[in-house]
Amino acid sequence: MIAFVRGPVAAIGVDSAVIEVGGVGLLVYCDPGTLAGLRPGQEARVATSMVVREDSLTLYGFADDDAKSLFELLQTASGVGPKLAQAALAVLSPDQLRQAVATEDLAVLVKVPGIGKKGAQRIVLELKDKIGAPSKTVTGRPLQSQEAWRDQVHAGLVGLGWSARDAEDAVTAVSPLAADSPDPSVPDLLRAALRVLSKA
Repeated sequence: MIAFVRGPVAAIGVDSAVIEVGGVGLLVYCDPGTLAGLRPGQEARVATSMVVREDSLTLYGFADDDAKSLFELLQTASGVGPKLAQAALAVLSPDQLRQAVATEDLAVLVKVPGIGKKGAQRIVLELKDKIGAPSKTVTGRPLQSQEAWRDQVHAGLVGLGWSARDAEDAVTAVSPLAADSPDPSVPDLLRAALRVLSKA
């Protein structure tokens, strides 16, 4: 198993990044929050989980080991594959997921594309005793400035297929969250913007 990859970022796509390791470019599928923290040409460390199928070996990447562990745990629930587990972590932070499962908050879980009420009930039933309590620390890369997050979140939304206008509206909608926090993070703001767009 490949636990993590470290190296310069060779390319960033809509849902993946290519990281050069020992002269080999590894394609790593990442959620928007993880992609938002990467920069072409800069070295990055990405926690990874390898999914093995008969016809493929796929690497999924995460900003930290906590998200990776939750990704792997989610797949132990019936009907949850790697794509659905990654979608859950794109919409919700690890602590938000833990909180939703621990409190049986189905309304939060069904915000994830692909998870319906029955699927949410199954996740709660099967993972409630395994998922653990939310941590007190907030994960995510701190922003270097109050304005730097805007371009990163906007680019992440456009990369996911939203129009530039929709992305701009969502950035404006989550601006108060950035202003209220002394140390906001791009992944958290991107998740908030995705929630805004999912309600539109």
